[in-house]
Amino acid sequence: MKFATTLIAVQDMDRTLKFYKDIFNQDVVLDLGWNKVLTCGLAVQSNFDKLVGFENSSMKFKSHNMELYFETEDFDMFVELLKKHPEVELVHEAKTFPWQQRGIRIYDPDFHIIEISETMEAVGFRLFSEGKSVEEVMKITDHPAELVNGWYAHYLEEKEKII
Repeated sequence: MKFATTLIAVQDMDRTLKFYKDIFNQDVVLDLGWNKVLTCGLAVQSNFDKLVGFENSSMKFKSHNMELYFETEDFDMFVELLKKHPEVELVHEAKTFPWQQRGIRIYDPDFHIIEISETMEAVGFRLFSEGKSVEEVMKITDHPAELVNGWYAHYLEEKEKII
């Protein structure tokens, strides 16, 4: 058995598709009418109550019990994009977590929580550029040596391209 996708119930398919296109550059790759699959594999489902046989009144939105998670290489650019969309409600402002990853949480149009954070490799690059050693980055990020050493090798390759 394998995990296939995550499906979220939506109230207004057009509004949802516009949101995921504008904010996350997601397109519909499979259109099954009430169900559409986006580029990232997320499925959005209208009329979920009818499909499953629930009473519409039992549908809960803004339940605060799950989140979708996206990563970006350029967190600052994503924050700037959000500023162009004042209609997007924030769960919290951008912040730096104890492991030095920057992230922000927002609501989609149906109040599903979405976290958008910079990749941990980007965190590593930032820490290396500040002069931190592999050992220091391992301690700060709580990531294993093999992974952090890979980030460092990639960091050095990218640094060579600039020089």
